[in-house]
Amino acid sequence: MDLPSSIKSLIESFSLLPTVGRKTAERFVFYLLQQDQQTLDKFSAAVKNVKLGITKCAICGCVSEQSPCPICADNKRDQTKICVVGTTRDLIMIENTGAFNGRYQVLGGVIDAIKSVTPEQLNIKALQQRLTGGAQEIILAFNPTFEGEATALYLTNLLKNNKVKITRLARGLPTGAELQYADELTIKNALKNRC
Repeated sequence: MDLPSSIKSLIESFSLLPTVGRKTAERFVFYLLQQDQQTLDKFSAAVKNVKLGITKCAICGCVSEQSPCPICADNKRDQTKICVVGTTRDLIMIENTGAFNGRYQVLGGVIDAIKSVTPEQLNIKALQQRLTGGAQEIILAFNPTFEGEATALYLTNLLKNNKVKITRLARGLPTGAELQYADELTIKNALKNRC
């Protein structure tokens, strides 16, 4: 059976989202078809207005309703530590732990040769400018992927002459893991980052 064009179009739109394949997109669309019009209007308005009233913080680059963002505007936060992350989503994950009371720098992505993302396209110059403001430690908090590692290596080489301590998030065995199931790189990182 050939689906109506409005349904096909919405399936294609949902399929553009990260990690959403065609089957998941179809589930979303058929779920929405079961909803009343008021729910659909509310959903549609939320999607349409998602970028309204949103800006990027002029200091750290995170997505916020104001600039500077609440974190950068908070004078009680530690000015000497800057945690560098790829996205605002990464910032939120770290912030939700309550374990970090410093500042952030959101790069707006990571270096990715496949997607043609170069250092010049990232918010790295803003990070360099912030080093003159008394930062003593830069914490590189990237995903342990090839792109995250490439970005961390690039920043380490770029910033190493600034008399600032450069650290990374610890890596190793997760709680409850068994050595026999861990790969060699994980074991190597666990030994290297032991406490």
